[in-house]
Amino acid sequence: MAINIKTEAEIASMRRGGKILGEILHTLVSELKPGMTTKDLDNRANELFEKYNVLPGFKGYHGFPASLCTPVNNEVVHTIPNDTPLKKGDVLSIDCGVILDKLNTDSAIMFVVGGETSPEAQRFVDTCKRSTWAGIREIKPGNHIGDIGYAISKVVKDGGYSVVPELTGHGIGYTLHEEPHVYNFGKRGSGAVLKPGMTIAIEPIVAMGNSKIITLEDDWNIVTADGSLGGQHEHTVLVTESGYEVLTLRPGEIPL
Repeated sequence: MAINIKTEAEIASMRRGGKILGEILHTLVSELKPGMTTKDLDNRANELFEKYNVLPGFKGYHGFPASLCTPVNNEVVHTIPNDTPLKKGDVLSIDCGVILDKLNTDSAIMFVVGGETSPEAQRFVDTCKRSTWAGIREIKPGNHIGDIGYAISKVVKDGGYSVVPELTGHGIGYTLHEEPHVYNFGKRGSGAVLKPGMTIAIEPIVAMGNSKIITLEDDWNIVTADGSLGGQHEHTVLVTESGYEVLTLRPGEIPL
């Protein structure tokens, strides 16, 4: 399947959708308190979709029943929101998609519930975030998908952690997952060449322990096989004429 190069009009729509998505995630994180549940977050997200007059990108996608994916601690991706109260120190990823003008944007934030956790867990969260930005900084015309994966995996491995190889970033646009696959590992100079107008989701999916994963009985929730912390941090990024533009930046976000 060919890689979809976006028009200026499509880019403008994705830029608007990405800004809204950043604001939604910022609101969810700022309002979250220990004792709330991920189902509470999902309900609040639905209110925000209505406020901004956008559609949830995940709800109904291949039958997914919620608007958010909310992996906690040893959960990695695709976790359905539930009624378990969140505790101070939990490591939570909120993964969210927005559809505006039929175009998708996708972003996830990994953070600590209540703002305080063990030094080991905080280092894991910080490393995942830094790996996302390491991948993003490789984006410019003429570079390759492999350059992104190499940069991500180097930060993760240097931190002593593991990339989950089966789970990848992706192109994005009129469908949530387009070509190309954006692997979180790779060799410099390998893979598809980046061109202006490409829109891709940079999405390190990492585990504190080894990379083995298990899909639970609901056929959605993926957890680490060894029970170690897992999760993801993600942005939708446009390849520009000279570099990149992060479409899903959150208010006040500082690149790492």
